[in-house]
Amino acid sequence: MSETSLKVVISDAPPARLDKALALDVPEAAHLSRSRLARLIAEGAVRLNGAVVQDQKARVAAGDLVEITVPVAEDSHIAPEDIALTIVHEDDDLIVIDKPAGMVVHPAPGSPSGTLVNALLHHFGGDLSGVGGEKRPGIVHRIDKDTSGLLVVAKSDRAHHGLAAQFEAHSARRHYLAICHGAPDAADPRLHGTRGINFEAGSVMKITTHLARHKTDRQRQAVLFQGGRHAVTRVETLEKLGTPPVAALVACRLETGRTHQIRVHMAHAGHGLIGDPTYGGRRKLSAKAVHPAALTAVQGFGRQALHAASLGFIHPGSDEEMTFESPMPADMASLLEALRLPAP
Repeated sequence: MSETSLKVVISDAPPARLDKALALDVPEAAHLSRSRLARLIAEGAVRLNGAVVQDQKARVAAGDLVEITVPVAEDSHIAPEDIALTIVHEDDDLIVIDKPAGMVVHPAPGSPSGTLVNALLHHFGGDLSGVGGEKRPGIVHRIDKDTSGLLVVAKSDRAHHGLAAQFEAHSARRHYLAICHGAPDAADPRLHGTRGINFEAGSVMKITTHLARHKTDRQRQAVLFQGGRHAVTRVETLEKLGTPPVAALVACRLETGRTHQIRVHMAHAGHGLIGDPTYGGRRKLSAKAVHPAALTAVQGFGRQALHAASLGFIHPGSDEEMTFESPMPADMASLLEALRLPAP
């Protein structure tokens, strides 16, 4: 991979940390976000006054010379594939896709083809932002394979950096619809006694924990309260299903965007998502508590009942505030209707 070199002189009265100082002093035209700078530092691609530094918290002072070696993205070797896409919006900088459940976002071991990236490379003739690397061109965020809904992809490097900065700062707005076991209720004493959970105005459940890979199962995430990465989810119960409630339609709003965040947090609250094979637990509905059609629908629902229904951000080219919405997909809508049927 070819590379380019960038020299930066730390300006007066800088932040003490190297990464924060660089975020201020690196020219905007370089399109290097703070998270990208942190990765370059960790990779040994940054020299401070001639010496390689790999600590993003390294102390800096005005007048220090920083040299950054930036790899230039190579052409992707991922094969374009003619896969149909539901395009919600497209312009010169970005594209918003309504991803179906079952589609992986980018190639990975076990999913080398049939991904959203394969489809996008065909749609654009291979022209996507290279900032994300060979396997993730244009990708600034993702949703799980079996989660449906909205995803924005960068077509230009300018858009990639602008969007990535918003996701890093948690200013991009992401709202999900989910159908969970049981119904979160502000009057439930069990929830009030569960660490990391409290309730805000309007009976909105706020879940605040740290998340990290599970110690023994690397495919799972685990709730922690020390270490890991800070994660915050807000959950509003929109509709209780059954009498007494056996399930609920909920709206989930991400303040952060960690891997499997909603699924892990809902399981932590004791309200795992219907159909979730990883975090849903072994909860089963009683045949006496629901209509037979609801029991059949739940037993046959083959994915987590989670849909990225709304996405909002500031357009990185025009500074226009943009909001997109996606209707609930047919499988979740059918599940919801079945759960609304009265029990025998």
